[in-house]
Amino acid sequence: MAGHKVQMGGYVRVSATDQNEAWRLDALGAVDRLFCEKASGKNTDDRLQLQELLSYVRDGDTVRAHSPGCDCAVGAQDHP
Repeated sequence: MAGHKVQMGGYVRVSATDQNEAWRLDALGAVDRLFCEKASGKNTDDRLQLQELLSYVRDGDTVRAHSPGCDCAVGAQDHP
């Protein structure tokens, strides 16, 4: 894609409101834009931050994801 600056997007999800995502953020590393949420893994349609991430990334971008099971890494090229 001509003129597109390659971006590194990051996504972190925890499934319970009492879970701490801090260690997942550390494991993710540096990203250009971070999307983070506390949401059940049962239904990806309810994950607004995941939907925003998928709208944000373009061809050639890289996505790093960290969540229980890393099931959020739809279309990701790189995830821990």
